[in-house]
Amino acid sequence: MKVSQLVAPRTFEIVEEDDPVPGDDQVLVDVVVCGVCTSDIGPWLGHDPARGPLRLGHEMVGRVVSTGRAAGRWAPGDLVTGLGGDGFATRAVMDAHAILPVPEGVDAAHALGEPVAVLEESLSRTGIRAGDRVAVVGLGFMGLGLIQLARRHAPGLLIGVDPDPARRRRALALGADLVFAPDELPEDYRAATSRAGEARLDLVLEATGATGGLKTAGSLVRPFGTLCVVGYHHTGDAMMDMDLWYKGVTVVNGFCPDRTRVVAAMSEALDLVQRRRFSYAPLVTHRFGLDGLGDAFRAMEESGPDFVKGVVVL
Repeated sequence: MKVSQLVAPRTFEIVEEDDPVPGDDQVLVDVVVCGVCTSDIGPWLGHDPARGPLRLGHEMVGRVVSTGRAAGRWAPGDLVTGLGGDGFATRAVMDAHAILPVPEGVDAAHALGEPVAVLEESLSRTGIRAGDRVAVVGLGFMGLGLIQLARRHAPGLLIGVDPDPARRRRALALGADLVFAPDELPEDYRAATSRAGEARLDLVLEATGATGGLKTAGSLVRPFGTLCVVGYHHTGDAMMDMDLWYKGVTVVNGFCPDRTRVVAAMSEALDLVQRRRFSYAPLVTHRFGLDGLGDAFRAMEESGPDFVKGVVVL
């Protein structure tokens, strides 16, 4: 099989080696598609060659080739998605308990289970209700996914916030009622008002992964509202605005460390994909081959106006 591995900052190399052998609770898959995730951009920018090659890629769709002794509910030929690793390769092993079938008739590149499961699991812990006033701050891949997922709960108002006009246009096309650049937000959405005229938001979903975005998100939450931190804050300290404490805001950690919960959310999310209540089609904008993995990461880093998410297709 072939594997693309990170050997130095911004440098992948493809090597050939024997296929991995699945353990008792694993399946071996031919990787069909693997998403390129922003959580991997840190290693890509700064991998130390002295630490040896690093293998990335955890947003996999694959076709089962063989199964371990305790993974007999899966059969060769099954197209599956789920939680994995080392996915930038022609073959990989996946945990048989952390995969689900790809919905019938859905393009493999539009059936990445892990990313939408993470978003759905985060949203499930916010207590979102019909009629809530909701904002999504940060309209990249995660934020646009949250716009779609929040829309199905029938919010009374759904706002998107991002400095990029192309991203704001995408949010409107996906169901946002209003969109704003952070510095153009009406003061009513930030300032304390009378109870009868409260304009701030019941639920704010932060999807920037940056301290500035977190500050904007916190300023929009009404007293006793909810802030969900979905963005991946992978560098530095994310400073929390102490006004959240004075407002009695509930802060929800959007990250879930429990695989069982993520797989349960993945089942719900893939059902939404099958019923066309959630679509990757407007989100997966760029496709690359295994030999173009460096280009995929550069496109993600630059994040031009036509870019939302890249995938590697094998």
